[in-house]
Formats: sequence, structure tokens, C-alpha cells
Amino acid sequence: MDTSEPVRILTVCTGNICRSPVAERLLQAGLDQVVPGGFEVTSAGTRALVGEPMQPISADIVRTFGGDPENFAARQLNSKILRGVDLVLTMTAGHRGEVLQLDATLLKRTFTIREFARMLDVLDQRAAASAGNGLDGNYDGGGRLAANTAFWKSLPARAAGVRHLALAGDPADNDIVDPYRRAPEVYRQMEDQLAPAIVSILRHARLNAPA
Repeated sequence: MDTSEPVRILTVCTGNICRSPVAERLLQAGLDQVVPGGFEVTSAGTRALVGEPMQPISADIVRTFGGDPENFAARQLNSKILRGVDLVLTMTAGHRGEVLQLDATLLKRTFTIREFARMLDVLDQRAAASAGNGLDGNYDGGGRLAANTAFWKSLPARAAGVRHLALAGDPADNDIVDPYRRAPEVYRQMEDQLAPAIVSILRHARLNAPA
């Protein structure tokens, strides 16, 4: 297992200008605070408006939560982008299916972001009950970044192990609404769905950061 590189996370939506850029920039900003240099978060779209910047309201949401929306350009999802990714977080179940059509080997590393967040909440609750949060200072000689990478490379399997405890009451609760060309209120709905998922992921990262 190569633990010399940062954890590579890819967020995916349709146009790569509304939802996945918000997830990308807010996850990157939060994870940089937890383990500086430990993560590389990027995004792409299944039908991307290639080269376009983030939509203005999405950029405002990123700024509101302390991220940087600047210098963003939409990218088309392809097999090259997926190569070497440790974790794929999609905005809908449909996007997950499209990722797996491109690379079926990512089956156990691809989740909708809301589903993944619920799984991490279950893991956190279990760890709290057993007072087992966090990694200790024994990094097996690899250093803090290596310990963090090893933890995150093994995280998808642990998350999938509690999937049955994190099922959505309604399948729609796995998806983030697409606000493109819709009213500002739909962007607020997107924010309300996406922000708690990002908070859960960042909480899990913080609770399990190498000391």
C-alpha cells in the first residue's frame, strides 16, 4: 500500500459547476486544517461544461463556509481522472452509476456523499461508545501523513461495513438537488443537503487525525 501520496478524493456531479465544486472546495479547505498536505480534493462532471467557472451562487456558498472558489474550471469525467483516486463522492446515485460504467474497479470506493456521511456518523458513534476515536502516535515508522493516508485508504471498506445501519429512509435522501438554471431557493436547498454531509466527513477526519 502506497502511503507516500496525499489521499485523493474526487467529487462528481453533472455539469461540474454547481454541486461538486462546492463539495471539492469545502472539503479541501476543511481537510487542510485537519492534516495539512494530507489530502487532494478535485471534481469533475459526467456532462461537464468544460472550462466554465463555478456558478456565482455556488461560489458564494463556498466563501460563506470559508473556502476559496477562485481559479476553478469544470472538467469532464473520464477514466484518466478516475485513475488512482482513493475515494469518489458523487452527488446522486445516478452519478455513482456513471462512475462505475467508466471504471468498475471503483465499486468499493464510490459512494453518494450523503450516504458516505451517514456511514461515517455510524462509525463515529461506535467509536465514541467504545472510547476508540483517533489514531495514536504509532505510525509504524511512516510518519503522520503516511498514517493518515493508510487510514483513509482503508476507510471505504470500514464505511461499507456499516452501510446496513446507514440506509436512507427515502432513496432521494442519498441525492443532492441540482440547482443549475433554477431559482436561488434551490441553491439553498442544495446547501442544506450538502453542508451536513461535508461536516460529517470533516468531523470524522478530525476525530481520526494522527496525533
